[in-house]
Amino acid sequence: MKTFLITGVSSGLGRAFAEGALDAGHTVVGTVRREADREAFEALAPGRAHARRLDVTDDVAVRTVVDEAEATAGPLDVAIANAGYGLEGIFEETPLSAVRAQFETNVFGAAATLQAVLPHMRERRAGHLMAVTSMGGLMAVPGMSAYCGSKFALEGMLESIRKEVAAFNIQVTAIEPGSFRTDWAGRSMTRAERTVSDYDALFTPLREARTAASGNQLGDPRKAAEAVLHILDAPEPPAHLVLGSDALRLVTAARQAVDDDIRGWEKLSRTTDFPGGAQITTA
Repeated sequence: MKTFLITGVSSGLGRAFAEGALDAGHTVVGTVRREADREAFEALAPGRAHARRLDVTDDVAVRTVVDEAEATAGPLDVAIANAGYGLEGIFEETPLSAVRAQFETNVFGAAATLQAVLPHMRERRAGHLMAVTSMGGLMAVPGMSAYCGSKFALEGMLESIRKEVAAFNIQVTAIEPGSFRTDWAGRSMTRAERTVSDYDALFTPLREARTAASGNQLGDPRKAAEAVLHILDAPEPPAHLVLGSDALRLVTAARQAVDDDIRGWEKLSRTTDFPGGAQITTA
């Protein structure tokens, strides 16, 4: 049995991941924001469900919670940086303060969590770091620039971390869900105020469709949890775990478009080298 740290277990995929792990007999230290959520989470599996109140944007508190969890619940085998939220809005209309807040939670909150856990795993030469990005970390849609930007940033961070810790027997996986039947697009979504009518034709139908789809999404959170648990015992777990057939379709199309763009402008790209310049190789 393993010991998990999962941030943001009050609802959504974080709750599903935690319940899946508890049902499988594992121990979970889950973070919540409210006292009522703490009590409800610990009632799921007394003795194995440990809740800690935490704001992941408080770097000092994150490290304190992680160190305390290691000391009381036991060595953390798996850490899932899940806490985050969606910010919907046309880029021109979205206040920069809202963009910064989005990155503070989705990027820096995840970074603080993984950075606090990593020294413990490195010393043991074992562990699995995960973070919930999104299909929006590999493709982007209109009206979600801040959210997709934060998830693209997290994807890049995980890619680099993976190469840094590979020698320590630490696995790193980006969990990339599509649309799942949670409250992400409902009460958990922050929406920027509409101010520029020029975007109405593009964005109004998108916002209405996203609101109408809330609660009817294709993805089953319980099955997402099963998929995450499944990869833990794989000899070579994936660097990218795309969840949902919608995510597969959209991510595949987006990556193909990038590849086509690169190939289409390859000749121009090559014109910017110094003749005989040194070639840079990366791992």
